[in-house]
Amino acid sequence: MKPGIRATGLKPPPRRLPVRQRSTADLAALQRMMTHALVRPLTAADGMQAKWIDGRPMTAVANEFIKPNDRLTSFERLELYNRMYWFRLIECFYDDNPGLRGLLGERKFARLMQAYLAKYPSRSFTLRNLCARLEQFLGEEPRWTAPRTRLARQIARFEWAQTVAFDSASRPVLTADNIARVPPTRLRLGLQPHLTLLALDWLVDDYVIAIKQ
Repeated sequence: MKPGIRATGLKPPPRRLPVRQRSTADLAALQRMMTHALVRPLTAADGMQAKWIDGRPMTAVANEFIKPNDRLTSFERLELYNRMYWFRLIECFYDDNPGLRGLLGERKFARLMQAYLAKYPSRSFTLRNLCARLEQFLGEEPRWTAPRTRLARQIARFEWAQTVAFDSASRPVLTADNIARVPPTRLRLGLQPHLTLLALDWLVDDYVIAIKQ
């Protein structure tokens, strides 16, 4: 990952934490500190960064709010959660985009993933929304998929539509009896919210199915 990138969309962490938690404000400060520690990108060796946001050694920062035990230091305990957070995001990104991964290959796909998660980190309570802006991102930064950006965007659009189809709401199905009972002037028809209409230049659905098989 890129260690110089800071978490976006979050309130800044406190400079120092109080020795004891005496108020809800102190608890909120602790929660912000923990959140920033968890979401910081990993190093190239998949470890926690050695420096904190302000340049202090991460070992000293971890000692402020994480206790060591007889097996692990404060840094090592915090690193476990930092790594678990990122490994879970990476796992979801791979699971949600098999077609894009097949198109780009492992190395190029990994670089794309790192760039995307740095610019659009998870800010939802559910990982279902992790790739919601991926197709937009490919249009904003086509260098990650060049020279196949157009195809890559269509694959990303289709794979996100699959997520929506699987996970979005389903409204009651309209029947002939429903239509008969409702006056035409009051009848309102619409698509199911889990449906996405796509205009694609390639047989992306057949391609993604083949990749999965």
